[in-house]
Amino acid sequence: QVQLVESGGGLVQPGGSLRLSCAASGFTLDNYAIGWYRQAPGKEREGVSCISSSDGSTYYADSVKGRFTISRDNAKNTVYLQMKSLKPEDTAVYYCAADSGVGSVQTMCVMTPYDQSLYLGVWGPGTLVTVSS
Repeated sequence: QVQLVESGGGLVQPGGSLRLSCAASGFTLDNYAIGWYRQAPGKEREGVSCISSSDGSTYYADSVKGRFTISRDNAKNTVYLQMKSLKPEDTAVYYCAADSGVGSVQTMCVMTPYDQSLYLGVWGPGTLVTVSS
């Protein structure tokens, strides 16, 4: 079975840190670009950060740039999202998704929800991050 599973979410106070993991099974992750997306209550799903399968290039949404870091460990078939200086507006369900034919990580991360469903074929079930005091 081709599968992605997110983990590492939870409750954290503003200014705190969390590291999310996206673990792949049933396929080799190093052949895929991977994106992290999030959906806050009452809002559309948006791209957060994406990483390529080839040269390791990355993209970050303006709202998280300087605070979040995406990385991959192909030996563990896992992609990570290190989140620091968390803010209440970071509260959301975080998803990872994979695709081998995106073309660029910027394109992957700025897709509309419609295009996300059209072009990204593998999604995890999500992990909830709550930033609150």
